[in-house]
Amino acid sequence: MNQLDLRKKPRPGEALVQALLFLAGILSIFVTIAIVYELGKEAMLFFNDPDVTFAKFFSMTRWQPGIGQYGIIALVSATLVTSAIAILIALPLGLFSAIFLSEYASLRARSVLKPILEILAGIPTVVYGYFALLFVTPILKLFFSGDQLQSYNMLSAGLVMGIMILPLIASMSEDALSAVPRSLREGAYAMGATKLETSVQIVLPAALSGIGAAVIVGISRAVGETMIVAVAAGAGPNFSFNPLDAAETMTGHIARISGGDLSYNTIDYTSLFAIALMLFLVTLVLNLISQRVVNRFRERYE
Repeated sequence: MNQLDLRKKPRPGEALVQALLFLAGILSIFVTIAIVYELGKEAMLFFNDPDVTFAKFFSMTRWQPGIGQYGIIALVSATLVTSAIAILIALPLGLFSAIFLSEYASLRARSVLKPILEILAGIPTVVYGYFALLFVTPILKLFFSGDQLQSYNMLSAGLVMGIMILPLIASMSEDALSAVPRSLREGAYAMGATKLETSVQIVLPAALSGIGAAVIVGISRAVGETMIVAVAAGAGPNFSFNPLDAAETMTGHIARISGGDLSYNTIDYTSLFAIALMLFLVTLVLNLISQRVVNRFRERYE
């Protein structure tokens, strides 16, 4: 009877917490809708210009709105190149780090390595940008002759972006590996499997959904990175898939142009919102892919 009475007793604190959580959820939805509305409204001003068409926007390879060049591909190509380099660096290193921390590292080693990864995640991106420009690029020039590698280039920006997102992928992957039930490991050991075989053939496939989500989140983080590419990749749109060339990403272009004196409702001003909307859609697609990957490969254990 006493337990039943306690259950029926009103709990104003719990009701307050539920209300705050509900308001937080509503607020996040409202903010997302407001962002989409504002981007879409301003982007439509860009596409309503008589000289702008969707065909030009998605097919031309030059981006100079001031002279009638509206090819978003010039900015998208640089974004894809730098993001691809970053994920090629961060994925193997992050995955190997996660496997070591989850399966091999002692408690003492983990207590030392985890804070180091957290330090990398806490470094401001503008510091990473100047690190790429003033340290990584001069080192890379030692491996290329002549003017093969430009002073501003996508390679150094992509490499440092990979270092930046490495802690994110390593941490999320390590959490996914640690969540795999201990019984799977013990069953593999009972069958005579080594620690390496258990890690690669048993634990890794079981955590594939979490690792896939980590990769997609890392790609989204690389696509949305601004300061590293703004400082180290280049300051002009250039349609090129050569990582040794200088080029400007979507985020880098927005950061550079928005810092100047732009008059409201000009083609240069409204073009920023068209680029931002394109960036938003790319990130949204990546998040939807991440959700599909998680649902497709999720392992459920009873």
